[in-house]
Amino acid sequence: MAADRRTAHILRETKETRVEVTLDLDGSGQASAATGIGMLDHLVEQIGKHGLFDLRVEATGDLKVDEHHTVEDVGIALGQAFDQALGERRGIVRMADATVPLDEALATVALDICGRPFCAVDAHWTLDRIGELPASLVEHLLGAFATEAKLTLHATVLQGENDHHRAEAMCKALGR
Repeated sequence: MAADRRTAHILRETKETRVEVTLDLDGSGQASAATGIGMLDHLVEQIGKHGLFDLRVEATGDLKVDEHHTVEDVGIALGQAFDQALGERRGIVRMADATVPLDEALATVALDICGRPFCAVDAHWTLDRIGELPASLVEHLLGAFATEAKLTLHATVLQGENDHHRAEAMCKALGR
């Protein structure tokens, strides 16, 4: 990480996955993700776009088994990138919250960049899958992210009927 830039590059390789994350916290919202799971790509891109972070995530994983390892390791690597880019965390606004609508859905996220990992997600999915992403893995993605980013994260879907809209509103709120 350059002294004047809040950037990170993470490469995570396990038996099941390979995840590469490049992050610039002071970017312009240029975000791309290629994980082999379309909805995961979409959610990760919303975090970067709405947070005005330049973010690139590339992942390959054992999708023939299931999506779990890929989602978990993307969350881990993304959290590690944020932790690295934040450095000593001096001079930042430590706490923030955002409430974001997406059509009929409304979600709120509050976080504390305190160095103490915790994640609470209150979202009740109506379907088992959102596209090709198991709905239960949205919470897992956020939990892995919060743990590795060393922050406290509370995410709540306040209303909405469409699971895609509800998950996307939550990730947009996280970015903001």
